[in-house]
Parts: sequence; structure tokens; C-alpha cells
Amino acid sequence: MQLLVVGAGAMGRWFADTVGRVDEVDVAFADTSPDAASAAAADRDARVVPVDGDERFDVVCLAVPISAVEASVAAQAHRVREAVVDVTGVMATPLSAMRTHCGGRERVSFHPLFAPSNAPGNVAVVADEAGPTTDRLCAALSAAGNTLFQTTAAEHDRAMETVQSSAHAAVIAYALAAREVRPEFHTPVSSALADLVETVTDGTPRVYREIQATFDGAERIAEAAARLADADDEAFDALYREAGERVPGRRDGNARDDPGAHRTDDEQTTDDERTTHDDPR
Repeated sequence: MQLLVVGAGAMGRWFADTVGRVDEVDVAFADTSPDAASAAAADRDARVVPVDGDERFDVVCLAVPISAVEASVAAQAHRVREAVVDVTGVMATPLSAMRTHCGGRERVSFHPLFAPSNAPGNVAVVADEAGPTTDRLCAALSAAGNTLFQTTAAEHDRAMETVQSSAHAAVIAYALAAREVRPEFHTPVSSALADLVETVTDGTPRVYREIQATFDGAERIAEAAARLADADDEAFDALYREAGERVPGRRDGNARDDPGAHRTDDEQTTDDERTTHDDPR
């Protein structure tokens, strides 16, 4: 299989390495930065081709920024022999462009839901037009330990509003709002948040900026924070309970397995008093 990876960043390198680890693949990199393509090729048995070249490949994988994927599909379509795929992190836009410019070719959008340094992990898959070549790619990704799951472009992009846009906004907002405190003061909750801040801010600002620009979500975080800030006692209690019933990712929406979840306020008094000083919340 001849594979062209357009975009020589971390995700493009991950795709080339992962597929090449379990399948016989001849890899070429193309990037608007020739230095980036050369660096990627030098670290592995690959070559560099011009980003505006005409050489054709069995598979073209687009690993470009979200804002560039639509134009990139159009620019690279003539190089696709059998299949075109992307790992950009959005699905509706690239698949629509693939349908327009690569009709008659296999078309699949992959979204690895992790940073390459944390691989393997879950990979969302939308097969707009599957076939033997994309089946080989899926088999290679699975053989490398990743868990592939099928979705739709609409479901995926809607989910990204929560798991990426809202989540990132909440973490970054906490970091911006937090005041400096001695380490001894941190609770399990604030320590976990500090770890999340470190994870999020260890990346590239452009990546997170493009996620915010592509997926709605930050506005809902701001609105929820304002509701909390303005809430009286009764409203706060209601919001607190609502949050517990809407833990993201839970299918049933029921209260968590908490021994006090179904007790009355009077029945919980003893527990509340006992945990006044050690409640991690």
C-alpha cells in the first residue's frame, strides 16, 4: 500500500506509524512546511513529496488543521487512487468535501480521541464509502490496540461540543480563575483539576483555538457558571442535583451509586456534619 500523509504533525506521524507497524506500507509525507515533512520522513523509513505534486497514492490521509481540511481535500483529490481518509477531529466538513471531490473512491473519517503520546485508545469512525483498502486501515488501527467504534458525522460533531469544546473551556476557565494557593490546601477535586489544566495547556494553542471555533460549547460553560453565581440557596441545590443527574457519558441519567442518594435531608445530617472538614468536594 502506498500512503501519502498530508500534514507532518504529531497526528499524521501517528497514523503513518500505526498503519505501518502492522501492514506493508510505503509512506510519503507532504506538508506546507518542507522542514516538517523532512523531519517526519527522517525519523522513519519514508520520503518527502511536494504538497502540490501530482504523484498518485493508494491512500491519501489528511492530517491537517480543521480550518484547512476542506481546501486540502480539494487540492489532494487528484492524488487519490483508492481511498481518502482524514484524522482532523471534525467529520461533517471533510466527509462532505470528500464526497464532492473524491466520488467513486473509498472515504472514511477517523478521529483518534487521544493525543498520540497516549495511544492506543478509542477511535471514532465514519465510513462514508468503505471498501477493501479502508478495511485494511481499520484492521491495522485495531491490531495496534485501538478500539474503533462506528458513529455518524452528526453524532460525532455534536459530541465534540461536550467532550472537547465545553471540557476544554471549563478546564482553561478554571485555570484563569484560580488563585495561587499553597499545595497543602489542595483537595482531591482541585488537584484533579490542576492535573487537567496541565494536560490541556501542554498542547498547542492553535489546536484548542480551532476546536473552540469549530464546535459550540464554551458559551454553555459560561452560562452554567453564571447560573451558579446568581443562584440562591434553593436554586443552587437544584443545580447541584441536576449536575449529578447529568454526568456526561452516563446513559441512564440516574443518581450515582451514593449511599446517601435516596435519603432525606434529615437522614443525611449526620454524614454531612461528619464530612465538614474532609469532604473532597
